[in-house]
Amino acid sequence: MSYLIEFDKIPWNEPITGMRYKTYTSGNQQIRLIEFFEGFIEPDWCKKGHAGVVFNGACAIDFNGSLERYQKGDIIIIPEGEESKHKIIIENGESVTLLEFGTSQLSSL
Repeated sequence: MSYLIEFDKIPWNEPITGMRYKTYTSGNQQIRLIEFFEGFIEPDWCKKGHAGVVFNGACAIDFNGSLERYQKGDIIIIPEGEESKHKIIIENGESVTLLEFGTSQLSSL
């Protein structure tokens, strides 16, 4: 058995303009490679928890009116709930690739 995850062999899902992702699931563990790029507009506030690393690029995240910037190498942990609701912001000419770790109950987006 191999424990290597070959993301290059997993097809992209493109559920919304400006975003695409690949998902690897093993049991209840899930890893997603997510790309956000110009044209992405988050339709609703996300209240789910997330843990991941900025793999490449940069972005801002709006936490209920407070903007924080993240760049390559930054590790992000967002708790679940109303108090940490958030939206990712992709500014003109910007893109970001994130590697997100969690359980198979992660959002389909």
